Amino acid sequence: MQYFFYFLLLLPLGVVSANWQQWRGPNASGHAPKGNYPKTWNPKLNIQWKSNLPGRGHSSPVTEGSNIWITTALETPASEKEKLERLKKNDGLPSVTVLSKVSLHALQIDPDSGEVLQNIKVFEKKQPQWVHKLNSYASPTPVLENQRLYLHFGAFGNACIDTQSHEIIWKNNQSDLWVMHENGPGSSPIIWQDLMIFHLDGSDRQSVVALYKDTGKIAWQTKRSGEMRDNPQFQKSYSTPVIAHSMGQPILISCAADWVYGYNPANGRELWKIKYGILGFSNVARPVLGHGMFFISTCFMKGEIHAYRYEGLEVPKLVWKMNKGAPKIPSPTLIGNELYVINDGGILSCMDALSGELHWRERLDGEFSASPIYANRLLYLSDRAGKTTVIRPGKSLQIVSENELDGSSHMATLAPLEDSFLVRTNEAFYRIQK
Repeated sequence: MQYFFYFLLLLPLGVVSANWQQWRGPNASGHAPKGNYPKTWNPKLNIQWKSNLPGRGHSSPVTEGSNIWITTALETPASEKEKLERLKKNDGLPSVTVLSKVSLHALQIDPDSGEVLQNIKVFEKKQPQWVHKLNSYASPTPVLENQRLYLHFGAFGNACIDTQSHEIIWKNNQSDLWVMHENGPGSSPIIWQDLMIFHLDGSDRQSVVALYKDTGKIAWQTKRSGEMRDNPQFQKSYSTPVIAHSMGQPILISCAADWVYGYNPANGRELWKIKYGILGFSNVARPVLGHGMFFISTCFMKGEIHAYRYEGLEVPKLVWKMNKGAPKIPSPTLIGNELYVINDGGILSCMDALSGELHWRERLDGEFSASPIYANRLLYLSDRAGKTTVIRPGKSLQIVSENELDGSSHMATLAPLEDSFLVRTNEAFYRIQK
């Protein structure tokens, strides 16, 4: 029996858990649990239900058993006069959405019909920060664990909901957790032991924060120590951290502007930091782990993919880098020894994860923000127009199918539920199943 238990510990988390409790799944890999997922769909094929959600958001759904939760934002646009007046203070991009008021909600969805079972208002903010037009006010994906939903809305606040009683257990929107995102919130939280951990990398202040998940009180907050560029617009970041293990110790791997950091997640103590060597900021892509290595994108400007070996080392060592075709928003996906990277412009690259050798690079139609998901031994890549291209991993590009829904903007990453996919577009929410 003890050998069987040890074997289970060695398996990837996605193999032993059918729940999809955080963004990109149980081990942040984007690998769906084993299942009979659909390969093809359209508005008249393999649609179990289509639901119209209130509000707008780019967060992905999370599941525990048959429970489905997702976040949304109800927006009250600013008048043209108010918009012009407030944007006088905008030192960043002009392509932003300006609201007079935003109401941030958590929604529970019926898995059989798509009906909204619960619509829980968590925060309301007048004259909120503007967000980029490619972003939303409800972009961070929550975490669902043991009948509790942990919510992070960036500088707008954090909360925890009991998913059985539907009561809000705690809220925390204290001033210590306020930053200027410039383009809106983007980093999703993670749960590790008794902590909820997230990034707060604004143009004004940059830190990593842990709250006690039972109370919402700050457990630790660690300021970024790496030297920043003078321009505040180059200091912000939107990435989500991952937890790795080396020499029996946990490491919080955290991408920020110009630096990737390693922290002790128990107390926030910085263990190491490594400079990208190039300008890298507004990080969105989440690191992926495998083979004792982590793989990151340096994101905006001339982005690169960097591969570091961390296992058994005090400070990770750069193994290889790819300086062409790196994404600004979608996260890499590791499948066996192959790393797949789709960039925002639709360039899909496949390379050897251990050496960085490029196997192939091809262009897909469309622009991409959502991160890929691996299921059915196939890779699913959804573009901003609502089309999902399904490919068969291998040493050449093999397109299995191209699937379109309502043609509206598709920014959220797919989430599996049993043998189906939950798909959020800007117009609707779908459950796709054979």
